[in-house]
Amino acid sequence: MLVRVTLVDINQKMVEAWKATFEENPEVEIVRGSMLEQPVSAWVSPTNSRGSMDGGLDAVIKKHLGAKIETSLQQQIVRQHGALALPVGHAVCVPTGQMQPRYLISTPTMVGSSEDISDTLNVALACAAAFQAVHMQNSAEPGSIRSVALPGLGANTGKVPVEICADLMWTAYQLFREREFDDFGAMRATLEETLGELNPMSGTVKSPAKPTAGKKAAHPKLPGGTDQPAKSNDEDFDDFE
Repeated sequence: MLVRVTLVDINQKMVEAWKATFEENPEVEIVRGSMLEQPVSAWVSPTNSRGSMDGGLDAVIKKHLGAKIETSLQQQIVRQHGALALPVGHAVCVPTGQMQPRYLISTPTMVGSSEDISDTLNVALACAAAFQAVHMQNSAEPGSIRSVALPGLGANTGKVPVEICADLMWTAYQLFREREFDDFGAMRATLEETLGELNPMSGTVKSPAKPTAGKKAAHPKLPGGTDQPAKSNDEDFDDFE
């Protein structure tokens, strides 16, 4: 099933980076604005592994949806993973109790609350995990997520340059378009075929080295995909993960 994807951010530099990177993907809507204004089936929020919605976009969404959304999220982490922490490269999807969005997808970009992830590929892991959560939800309830909105992941607190953030999200998006996986492990294995070995917990780059910010560098081809450049980031929400 085709799922409409919207990329939304209040940071103009992030929006410009997306427009450059996704220029050959006109099906992806790119918006400068608030996540709260996006009338889609699911919002994606970057978080930490504990599912604590205490800063940045998480805090904005928690205020909008109510404190119960954080409780639901943390309970789902325990149910789904049998632990109090959600590894980077995994995501959970919880009902919001509202018509729009019907679901919140929480995907950790970092283990703690204020980590510098600029030397990792956590953005690709987190974005691919969010898309995997869409696939899994639609597999369980066909057609339940028809559209999804994502912000710039790792854009402020994570210190990932906007161009690199855009490229890594593009890589995850191509994977989403072309493949469906049974679980997060299979998703990660395919992502590693594209980007190189990733640290089991944080997604730290081992090989190859991350491209220099502001320069284009060819990523390996995705299965059935095309070569991908790489690009840089700034601020977004005040404590954006």
